[in-house]
Amino acid sequence: MDFGKNFIWGAATAAYQIEGGAFEDGKGLNIFDTFCQIPNKIDNNDNGNIACDHYHRWKSDIALMKEIGLKAYRFSLSWARILPEGIGKINDKGIEFYNNIIDELLKNDIEPYITLYHWDLPLALDKLGGWRNPEIVRWFSEYAKVVAENFSDRVKYFMTINEPQVIMVNGYQQGVLAPGLNLTVPELLDAAHNLLKAHGAAVVTLRTYAKQSLSIGYAPCGQFNMPLNETPEDIEAARRSMFSFDDPYKSVGSLVWYNDPIIFGKYPENEFALCEKYMPEITDSDMTLISQPIDFLGHNVYWGHMVSSSDGMPEIVSDPGGFKNPPHKWPVTPDCLYWGTKFLYDRYKMPIYITENGKSCLDEISQDGKVHDTERIDYINGYLKGLKKSILEGSDVRGYFQWSLMDNFEWTYGYKDRFGLIYVDYNTQKRILKDSAYRYNEIIRTNGSDL
Repeated sequence: MDFGKNFIWGAATAAYQIEGGAFEDGKGLNIFDTFCQIPNKIDNNDNGNIACDHYHRWKSDIALMKEIGLKAYRFSLSWARILPEGIGKINDKGIEFYNNIIDELLKNDIEPYITLYHWDLPLALDKLGGWRNPEIVRWFSEYAKVVAENFSDRVKYFMTINEPQVIMVNGYQQGVLAPGLNLTVPELLDAAHNLLKAHGAAVVTLRTYAKQSLSIGYAPCGQFNMPLNETPEDIEAARRSMFSFDDPYKSVGSLVWYNDPIIFGKYPENEFALCEKYMPEITDSDMTLISQPIDFLGHNVYWGHMVSSSDGMPEIVSDPGGFKNPPHKWPVTPDCLYWGTKFLYDRYKMPIYITENGKSCLDEISQDGKVHDTERIDYINGYLKGLKKSILEGSDVRGYFQWSLMDNFEWTYGYKDRFGLIYVDYNTQKRILKDSAYRYNEIIRTNGSDL
């Protein structure tokens, strides 16, 4: 059995992580251009000024995508490259850059999947409050209009926002990512509500100005948890742990705080009761905007917790195994794609794309000039076996995007963590297809029938 004739095999990247060209051709500054200048915020004080130099190497990079056999490529747009001030004047060079990428992808029979926002807010808008300012609903809509008008004649698949949980928790709550804030719970809930409205406004705008019928979703994240034992009690505990929280401080990092308003048109009832006294005023029109119909639900997932039932309550097993796994120290839990997609589909009954999934490894070039990343191959094989089982049991999963196409700037980890199918020598910008790229090519070629 394979994954079905219409299953989409792809890889993913994000603009700030690969493009470089940070100060070229009229691009405006974004919050990471300046955040990375703060000493010791990023390992080795690295930054994305050059990154993988994809801004100049996009054509040869797409040739490598073709060599791997990708059917789709998920990439984000740099908002500040298109609109240097976030609104207003359009940068023609930015439009040209993304037009070139789109055209080259299509020429190579690779379907473009565009993400509007992957964390790199224009600095000009951050100075006005960023996601804390309710005007961001209008700003994001204006940006979506420019995107629709320029790219939707050839691009059908769009995602509005990548990982709102990370935007809010890491950027606005803990301050470890740009813009580096430490907000209170009421401030966080206000900003998250603005983000949800901005998502809805972008959905409306994309459809209004689209030049063809679009397929629109978004790409949240969160652990896909698994039962410690396959008993009804542990299975229900694992499910419950994915879709609930017990502390308002955890709200903006949860999956349910975003998915439920978008898909059901209301915040989750029990969790809203916990947060209600901290919430901004919420109107019916807010919820109508937030819950504009989407066509699919993305999800970025790397690992999950084991969960057991303790007197009917979910209990996280502290170490699901592999927390010492270097260098990212994320555990390897292949079954999470099986259980997580089942739980996700059971709750929301929407088509699902795994929009990111991958492993950081200590990759090196061997004496034979190749990169033998057997750990990553084992990871891909194991996770995809679980995903295949979920699909065969009825979960509507439409595609899988490996993170990442190439080694890149991994945010606070700088360049020491390598997630790519393609090895990047940052001194020379030489690219080498890793063994995992050839294994992924075989999976794509056989549509996963050998898993």
